Amino acid sequence: MTRTAAASPWHNLAWFVGALATSAAVVIGAVLAVVFAATVVAVGFMGSALFGLAAFAFRGRKTIKTPADDGLIEARHLGGHSWVAYGWNERS
Repeated sequence: MTRTAAASPWHNLAWFVGALATSAAVVIGAVLAVVFAATVVAVGFMGSALFGLAAFAFRGRKTIKTPADDGLIEARHLGGHSWVAYGWNERS
């Protein structure tokens, strides 16, 4: 294929538009990469905060002791309206 003088301005214009489109795609890709990276960092911070709160909750659950009260009895639910109580007939 031979190049003619009439096709040369269109060739230069096509080259310029192609370079412009390529640079726009690179810029948009870079912006999207930064946005998605920031999203991953934010999800990581939220996950670590949730993990920390869960660790504190489980730690607090293990360390809290209920006070002993002699007036309390233990009762278990058997289903429906049935309950069974333990310790009500024991004398201190």
